[in-house]
Amino acid sequence: MPTTLYRNPLTDILFEQSREFMGIYHVEHGWFTHVNTAGYQLLGYPSAQALYDDPVHTLRTQQMTPAEWDGLRERVLRDGHYEFEAEMRRHAGPPFWATVELTLLTVDRQHYFLVRLTNTDRLHTAEHRLVQSVEQFEAVVSHATIGIVMCNQAGAIVLANNKAHALFGYPDHSLVGVRIEALVPTAVRGYHEQLRASFNAHPAARAMGHNRDLLAHRRDGSEFPVEVSLSYFHLDEELFVVAYVIDITFKKDAERELRAQHQRVARLNAELEQKVADRTHALETTLAQLELRSQELSQALAAERELGELKSRFVSMASHEFRTPLTGVLTSAALIEKYTGAEQQDKRQRHLERIRTSVKHLTDILEEFLSVGKIEEGRLEAHPTRVELPTLLSEALQEAEGLRKPGQRVEQDFRAVEPLWQDASLLRKVLVNLLGNAFKYSPDNTAVAVRATTQDQWLTLSVQDQGIGISAEDQEHLFERFFRARNAANLPGTGLGLYIVARYLELLGGTVKLQSELGRGTTVTITLPCGNHSAD
Repeated sequence: MPTTLYRNPLTDILFEQSREFMGIYHVEHGWFTHVNTAGYQLLGYPSAQALYDDPVHTLRTQQMTPAEWDGLRERVLRDGHYEFEAEMRRHAGPPFWATVELTLLTVDRQHYFLVRLTNTDRLHTAEHRLVQSVEQFEAVVSHATIGIVMCNQAGAIVLANNKAHALFGYPDHSLVGVRIEALVPTAVRGYHEQLRASFNAHPAARAMGHNRDLLAHRRDGSEFPVEVSLSYFHLDEELFVVAYVIDITFKKDAERELRAQHQRVARLNAELEQKVADRTHALETTLAQLELRSQELSQALAAERELGELKSRFVSMASHEFRTPLTGVLTSAALIEKYTGAEQQDKRQRHLERIRTSVKHLTDILEEFLSVGKIEEGRLEAHPTRVELPTLLSEALQEAEGLRKPGQRVEQDFRAVEPLWQDASLLRKVLVNLLGNAFKYSPDNTAVAVRATTQDQWLTLSVQDQGIGISAEDQEHLFERFFRARNAANLPGTGLGLYIVARYLELLGGTVKLQSELGRGTTVTITLPCGNHSAD
């Protein structure tokens, strides 16, 4: 066949300049009549002529039998095209795998095959390595000495090794398709479905059954203790969970035997110690009674001293805090009696307002006493609800409004504040106390700054004033009952407010800290957990 067959610029591009083997094979003569440059170079020939002159007349490492060649030729002649994969030899160099494409050409009643070879050696090597890896994986899983069970996101088992079938009493290959709950004791299957859904939502490699015993369910209905650890992976965007199961029956038996041995040793030790104790019982009893009496006496003396201090503080506070509003009530009541004319209604109204203010002050004092009593008797409990902090602050400001002085203003700075799950009543009382102190101990025309932010499920809230401040010496005692700072001794107050705040925050799971400097104001900062919003 002439080498100029179909020769034109297009065939030069498609045939001669191809980077793959392209050749024209004369079917009757059984060998190539034309091969492109990339073709003979791929096969390791120095030239196309060297390939034409090669007496072997085959490109395959294993030459086809006459019957195989006849079958291949007839198929191409019949279908016009055929493709297969084979290992190709090189004239110089190692063999390689290639995809062989045969296309029928008929010219002047002569049959030719247009042969195209695509080097797939890397792909074939990769496939071979993949097969080896899969076989190695299957060997490791199948012959592992622990049970391995893999299930999909729906809980259906997709793989189980030989050990898993043996542990759970199933015939080989029969676990595939079974739901994972079939391997869980009947009593906890419903709960296990919830656990599986939770794991699917937040998968993480971990051990199961922390600090509790796990049991597995065999096909025959029996149960046995196990240790289970979980891992996971995603394939084509689907979650698969792998459970590694170890039968710890022997371990549990050994633990029970060890506990029994410990109990026997303990009994022997107890008998020996009892004999020693019997001989020294009288002396120990006497010493214990003496020590008890000494402790009781020390506690009684300490309680007596504390009670004396509290009585002194209470008398001092009560004599001032009760006397002032009661005096105001009596004075206003006496003056009201003198204002009998209708034109004096505004004066009567002013004194009635003073009476109401004094009575409210007394009520607040009694409320603080009652709160302290409930706290110390343990009768106060927190009842969490959903709390919107801006709304709660608005309510607290309304309650503390009576203490606000002329020109005092509140500056709010809330940043990324989330709803809380806390006791709204206790938290409101905390805010009322802090705001009331800020108003009370600050001069007119000053600002009280309330700042709040939420981070990592914790709320940080501060109340900053520009008031008289507190000395470092007094700050050490501010959260004690009935304690008043020396520079606030002439101002109204029971000395219970910050004590109640600290105890309320203990109930709420929070903390309080105070920063202050004389003449430069005070900042009180509370920190609270945002709580659990699962009930929202």
